[in-house]
This record gives sequence, C-alpha cells and structure tokens, in this order.
Amino acid sequence: MPRSDDVATRANGARRRPTARMVADLAGVSTATVSYVFSGRSGSDGPGVAEETAKRVLDAAERLNYRPNRSARAIRTGRTGMVQLSLHMLSDPWSLAVAEAVNAEANRHGLTTLILADGDWHTALDRVESDVAYLDAAGADGDARAKLHDLVERGQRLVVFSESLEPDGFDVIRSDAIPGCFLAIDHLLEQHTAIGCLAAEVAVRGADHGVTRVTPYLERLREGRIDAGRALTATFADTQASAFSAAVDLLSGERGPRPTAIYATTDFAAIAAINAAHMLGLRVPHDVAIVGVGNTPDARVVAPTLTTVGPTDFYERQAEIIVGRALEHEPAPARLHEFAWSLFPGGSTDLAGPAVDRPARGA
Repeated sequence: MPRSDDVATRANGARRRPTARMVADLAGVSTATVSYVFSGRSGSDGPGVAEETAKRVLDAAERLNYRPNRSARAIRTGRTGMVQLSLHMLSDPWSLAVAEAVNAEANRHGLTTLILADGDWHTALDRVESDVAYLDAAGADGDARAKLHDLVERGQRLVVFSESLEPDGFDVIRSDAIPGCFLAIDHLLEQHTAIGCLAAEVAVRGADHGVTRVTPYLERLREGRIDAGRALTATFADTQASAFSAAVDLLSGERGPRPTAIYATTDFAAIAAINAAHMLGLRVPHDVAIVGVGNTPDARVVAPTLTTVGPTDFYERQAEIIVGRALEHEPAPARLHEFAWSLFPGGSTDLAGPAVDRPARGA
C-alpha cells in the first residue's frame, strides 16, 4: 500500500483531479468505503462504516481537495447528494438557524446544502434536482397545493413547514405558534397592562379573516378589558430595518402613552425592539419588558437575553427530519411532525435581574 504522504504528494504534484482511489489509499480503506461515506451512508446509516473510519476518509478527502463527481453519481445511483432549502426571509434569525442546523446535519452525512434565493420555489425546484427539498412558506391555497403535488409526482422528496397543510405525498413539520403566543402574552400580563404589539403586517391583515399571531394579543387584552388602541400597535414588513423603525415609533411616545411591555410576533422584531429601546435611552426590562416569538438562537446572544416562546431543540430535530428523508433508499409514507411550544424566560422580562442601562438622550 502506498504511504499516505506519497499519495498526497503525487496528487498535488501532478495537478490532476483527485480520485476516489487516491482518497481510499490515503485513508487506508477501500474505494467502496469512500463511496459509502460520500453517499451519506456512513456511521449508523451504512453497512458497518464506523464514524472513526468515516472521519479518516473525510480528512483524507480534505487533504487531497477531493470533491466527488456528483453528476456521475446522480446518473449511477439516482441520488444528487443535494439538500435544497427554500427560505422566504434569509435575514430572519429563524431562517438562519434552520439553514445552519440543516447544513451541519447534511455535512455530517456528506451532503451539500443549497439555499434557493428564487421566490418562485416551484420553478427553482423544477430546474435543480435534489434528494430532498424543504419549503418554509409554500402556502396552502389551491395553486400551492397543485405545485406541491406536481413536484411529488415527479419524484421530488419534500418537507414542508406549515401550520395548515396535511401530509399528502410530502412530510409536514407543524409547530403551532398560537398556544405559544398565548404563553407570551400571559407572561407579560403578570406584570403589565400597558402592552404594545409589534406585529408583522401579514399577521395584522390575516387577523380579520382567521387566527394569526396577533389574535392572542387582542383576545387577552379584550378579556382583561384593556384598551388595545392604535397607539399601542405598530406593524413592520419582513425586514429588520422595518421592525426597528416600527419599534422606535412604538416606544418614542409620540403617538400616545408609551407601553411598559412589548409583545413582538417574531424574535427578530423583539431584538429590534431591544435595540430601539437602547437607542431611546430606555432600560430593558425596567422601563420596557419585551417578549419575542420563535426561540431562535439569537434570543440568547442579545443583551439582555430575550424572553421568547417556541419549541425545544426545534432546529436540530427538524434538520434530522429533513436530512433523514434525503438519506432514505426507498420512499416512506408521508408523515406529520409536530412540535409543542414552551416559554423560555430571559433577561428582557426579568425585573429581579439587572437592567441593561443606557444613558438617556442628552445625558
């Protein structure tokens, strides 16, 4: 067997494309083992390929700068080694957390993650084949259902995040936010009555026709006979800049009494509210308490940490579902995966903890 140093030197010196045989020689394994590792069937998913062996193969591939020929593998096996994510708002901490978790899980199995920037997910998925595609905003109307069925009929494996769709040839991940939103409002009502709402425009529009994340806010205030006038509500579009501007408008006091607490319908809007409070010289939570929705990783790195509601270990567990579908050798029945929500207290509502002080304007 050639020495590993000789293999690496030969590949680099010849300036040729490294082959699976070179990786196998460098790692001290067979080419079949290399194939198993790069097809995502290493470890517990493969026929006796131990994690230590898989790591040795991946280290050898990295040293040789080896990249498998995915086109040839797709023709030979019918697999692309690709996981596609269609995320409607890439700057949202929720989307970023989904992408990070899926990419980590995909890499662990030798798969590549591709994020679709095209808003027309049906056209994009039709153009680029993948072992599985994940949609976080497919819609639930007749047109969206027809497009989903079209992709399923073509053999595309799908995992769809939806609070209304049912499995129909594709998996559905359901994480009903409404019970969690009630938890968030009830948490604020323990200490406050002047509660403002920082709401996504789509949630406000939809509240007239069904249940949205604004509904729990309106219902709880109505039950407590607390006025929820326009002065305590501000809306934002799907950008962080819009959420920050709306939070400043809500907290400035220029439209009426300033709320002592804010319920934000997303974590990224709640974080924008914390930043707006700091800019206005307000202490969080002593001058204004803030709650978000989503339990995103960013909730734990903002100062103070954000009180939020959401499912436990959602991103890692969802990534396992998505990548697991990509690795299946035979199509399995469509499944519904449900995630319950909990309250995760943070410093943004903890009056017993230290407030994050900012000097008042003009100080």
